Amino acid sequence: MKIGIIGGSGLYELGIDNQGVIPCRNDNPYGDQSAELVKGTIAGVEIVVLARHGKDHQFSPSQVNYRANIHALKVENVTHILATTACGSLRKHLKPGTFVIPDQFIDFTKFRKNTYHDSFESGMEHPMMADPFDDFLCDRIRDAAMDMELAPESGCTVVSIEGPRFSTRAESKMFRVWGADIINMTTATEVSLANEAGIPYGAIAMVTDFDCWKEDEPLKAWQEILDVFNRNVTIVKDLLVNTVALIGES
Repeated sequence: MKIGIIGGSGLYELGIDNQGVIPCRNDNPYGDQSAELVKGTIAGVEIVVLARHGKDHQFSPSQVNYRANIHALKVENVTHILATTACGSLRKHLKPGTFVIPDQFIDFTKFRKNTYHDSFESGMEHPMMADPFDDFLCDRIRDAAMDMELAPESGCTVVSIEGPRFSTRAESKMFRVWGADIINMTTATEVSLANEAGIPYGAIAMVTDFDCWKEDEPLKAWQEILDVFNRNVTIVKDLLVNTVALIGES
């Protein structure tokens, strides 16, 4: 078992034992990955960590080379992927600071390479995507969150938009009608590719704001949203560590 962890560059500070670095490969057929991989163990479980947006968060959601990132983890024989993400809430009960475990996505991105099957020259491929998030990983994330008394929300749908801009009020209200519960800019692309690569994927989403549909709520500036995430980053790290430990025990 080897678990890939995708998130912010701060995840390199998870308290990893036997830590080392795996340099970026020059033979990745999909181009450059976001950053070098950091390897090690947590609770005796092998892990590989990748900063989605680069070590200095230099890549926007549209610039991230998701295909190269997932391929790099596959080359390292990762058996599962845990991902962290900040998100906006599209539901009144999902308040800032809430942890959400999505099990469905709506892909509203527009300019991404979101498949490994660009061509049918070697045969037709139409990947199944009915249930994109792995039940086993979602259950372990929920169990770890419950153990930490975080009251996580399961069974939620995330809509991923292109970014980097946030939604208009009309878009935000439309996503609510569509059945989305949270909104971000990365998950749909990442989980789709993980599925195509045959790697089970689970996500930990932390609500930072109410997006813009909730007109009685003042809009938060980007720095305020970042502040909410930074105040909870230690909890996110602890949740990851505890989830890895539960996976290792299963």
